[in-house]
Amino acid sequence: MIRIWLGWLARGVVALIVAAAVLYIGDAGVQQYRASHGTGYGTVEVHQFLATQLKGSKVEYDPLGTVERRCSRSIFPQNGAPACWWLARNPTEWE
Repeated sequence: MIRIWLGWLARGVVALIVAAAVLYIGDAGVQQYRASHGTGYGTVEVHQFLATQLKGSKVEYDPLGTVERRCSRSIFPQNGAPACWWLARNPTEWE
């Protein structure tokens, strides 16, 4: 009985890996198509902060301002640019 469950579990893991690979390859293909037509990248406004260590295990946070970051309009990060949906949900950058 355990062998049957392990067999099904192994098939499920393989199917999940194959589905993720197909999704990533498809996403990269759509990104390449969009980039060739000029709509593959966007910009998101990001707030930058500087964290400075002080004496006594204290930290000072200083705002550096906002900048426009280039991002890819895709599910996964492509060509070194983060995905726009992720960057829009995490618009804070720490240095």
